[in-house]
Amino acid sequence: MKIELQKIPIREVVARYVDSAEEGVVAYEGKLDIRPKYQREFVYTGKQRDAVIETIKNGFPLNVMYWVKTDQGNFEVLDGQQRTISIGQYVNNDFSVDFNGRTAMFHNLTKEEQKQILDYELMIYFCQGSDKERLDWFKIINIAGEKLTDQELRNAVYTGQWLSDAKLKFSKTHCAAYLLAGDGGQLVSGSPIRQEYLETALSWINEGKIEDYMAKHQHNKNAEELWQYFQDVIEWTRKTFTNYRREMASVAWGELYNKFKDKKLNAEKLEAEIKELMQDEDVTKKSGIYPYVLTRNEKYLNVRTFTEKMKREAYERQKGICKKCKKHFAIEEMEADHIAPWHEGGKTTAENCQMLCKECNRRKSGK
Repeated sequence: MKIELQKIPIREVVARYVDSAEEGVVAYEGKLDIRPKYQREFVYTGKQRDAVIETIKNGFPLNVMYWVKTDQGNFEVLDGQQRTISIGQYVNNDFSVDFNGRTAMFHNLTKEEQKQILDYELMIYFCQGSDKERLDWFKIINIAGEKLTDQELRNAVYTGQWLSDAKLKFSKTHCAAYLLAGDGGQLVSGSPIRQEYLETALSWINEGKIEDYMAKHQHNKNAEELWQYFQDVIEWTRKTFTNYRREMASVAWGELYNKFKDKKLNAEKLEAEIKELMQDEDVTKKSGIYPYVLTRNEKYLNVRTFTEKMKREAYERQKGICKKCKKHFAIEEMEADHIAPWHEGGKTTAENCQMLCKECNRRKSGK
């Protein structure tokens, strides 16, 4: 990993500063991508923004920034985006601050005051290295300010045409993925501009191995494969689960699609079972109903467990004797079990509770 500290005056950094909103923010004679297309929007408050200019005006040190050198020889801001945009906006006359006892935009300053701002040197690290080296380093230095998400860190590493196209589809405020999945997060939770939609799609398509997928496709011309996959997942979800419920936003639809997309499923029967399970008070994780009706794995449901009072009542009733092996155990050596299994209609009630030794209970449960 090659890391070089540079001292660059503000006049050079803000040269040809252009803010095109969600299309991105560039500067440094067009060589610096301050905010790549459809990445995080400006989040500093007016007070935070003003503090940046106050720091520079007084000649105080501003926190160090990090730029990533791209394969094309340009740069992307990894850390320092909000500070850089604050500086660019002020020099661009987008807001005013208190300057030596008066409220002033940049163009209101005297020539000497403008020179004072423009001559201020920013401390910037240029970072260059392999994908893994950069990602490991970025995780280490991501410790201050508005923290980058894991996906924003990955985006700083796997730059290129493929990523730009992926951001267009998954990272805009009202991007295609957001609208397709249901305006308001009906089928996918999270924020597109914080890269959560992109992260979700990448995780689904490659079984959680996001970096592997990004590395493989980094130099592709577009992200059409990922976009088509996401469309297929959403279409399958709507066709399979026809009645929308708010719990659906928390389901990993891509994981279910990968396993069951080729199986014949009866949407009507699934809906009938889902409706019944939604009313079951023993099911404490309602979003888990959707994977359960396909996998039959009760771990998704967080079925309500017996209370300590129920366990004690059953233990005393049995006089500490395991119902299976008929041996005596201390209560700490036993576990509560449904007499009538939950999946056969047994409820989590005192009357349906029995105590088994740990070995018998695990054997009964197939653990």
